[in-house]
Amino acid sequence: MSLILETKKRRLEERLREIGSVMVAYSGGIDSAYLAYAASRILGDRMLAVLADSASLPRREREEAQHFAAEHSIPLRIVTTHELEKDEYARNGADRCFHCKNELFDVMEHEMGSGEFAAIAYGLNLDDNQDFRPGQKAAREHGILAPLAEAGLTKEDVRALAHEAGLRLWDKPASACLSSRVEYGRRVTPEVLRTIEDAEEAMRRLGFRRFRVRHHGDIARIEIAVEEMAAALDVATMKVISKAVKAAGFRYVAIDCEGYRSGSMNEILPVEVLSGAGGHAPASLDRVKEDKTSA
Repeated sequence: MSLILETKKRRLEERLREIGSVMVAYSGGIDSAYLAYAASRILGDRMLAVLADSASLPRREREEAQHFAAEHSIPLRIVTTHELEKDEYARNGADRCFHCKNELFDVMEHEMGSGEFAAIAYGLNLDDNQDFRPGQKAAREHGILAPLAEAGLTKEDVRALAHEAGLRLWDKPASACLSSRVEYGRRVTPEVLRTIEDAEEAMRRLGFRRFRVRHHGDIARIEIAVEEMAAALDVATMKVISKAVKAAGFRYVAIDCEGYRSGSMNEILPVEVLSGAGGHAPASLDRVKEDKTSA
């Protein structure tokens, strides 16, 4: 481990000791998983990982998150969130993630009612500040801590520390919620999310690892990682993909020529929204129509 990375690791450990006791918003992704792992090693039973369960969390991700916590003796509590019942979330404007995180932190604050824990933390890393993430505004409003970012840890740093610690998910692909696959302006419903989840499970059974199934109504736009694209573009394989994804509920299947990239749904958003530092989307974004698709 480099001296710089070792220094950042010590900063994280010192920050966790300063906090004293903490609830970690835990999704099972690499950032929140490493934060929960580090906190459990430093604080023991003075930390609690909290996993939010709703229709936007794939069943596979829930199971993997539970398994990781059990594997490393990380205290875990599963709570139910109800973001899909809130119209401001379900209508799927550009600020959807704000309402998701707002619901999560409301639930976590309720769980803190007994005063057992001093703070709530989440897995924001330093690189996340460079992306459009409305959820950060919710975190600021709730006073949620970001120990990874405070310690100067980037996504690459977190993966390196997880690898050094022998954590099997150190190279796990990003795992945003299912709602992030739905085009802005198309209402998020349990049925829509189930269709996406079934289609992505079908893709995994075909052997693909890094991809997204984007929901554009009748059309599934599939983004596949560059390193896996050659296998997907075989004519016979494309037919198998089409059949499997249509069986999940789509009428048409398209493979995105640009391949997988995180946050591609944001490509249609106006510059003033993307430069808004994670604030609420202006009301004009509610004009995004259900039949609008991105290339």
